[in-house]
Amino acid sequence: MRLSTRGRYAVMAMVDLAAREAAAVPPAPGRPRPPVSLAEIAAAQMLSLAYLEQLFGPLRRAGLVSSARGPGGGYRLARPAREIPIAAIVEAVDEPIRATRCEEGSPGCLQGRRCLTHDLWTELGEQIRVFLEGISLEDVVQGRVQGRAALPSQGAAPVQLTRA
Repeated sequence: MRLSTRGRYAVMAMVDLAAREAAAVPPAPGRPRPPVSLAEIAAAQMLSLAYLEQLFGPLRRAGLVSSARGPGGGYRLARPAREIPIAAIVEAVDEPIRATRCEEGSPGCLQGRRCLTHDLWTELGEQIRVFLEGISLEDVVQGRVQGRAALPSQGAAPVQLTRA
């Protein structure tokens, strides 16, 4: 399964924004951090500014970022980085987290029938969603992602395959 550029670029931009906020000198009490321009993020991540502008509308509507207009304007995280799961970013830019080839709400992927691997791909998509739900922007900025993929529990009995 591969995540499209919409989801990947949105995550890259949000991580950059979170990292900039974490590195910024704390403002005076009661004052917000200065906003970060999309041009800064685009240059740092080598992404198209026009494409980032398209992505930040949905991120703002989802309540993940807030915007400041005018000279010196830009974006800030709307919530602390530890409260923004990566899955929320991907979902905000309408990137489906699924591995099946079936369309949402369709009866199946083979002329109205479900293929034999449908449940396998559905569960894989759910595992990806659950994994991304458990990783926050702060986790990525702080480098706390490596080793987070869970292995099956040691207590689970191995599956025995038999031939019919």
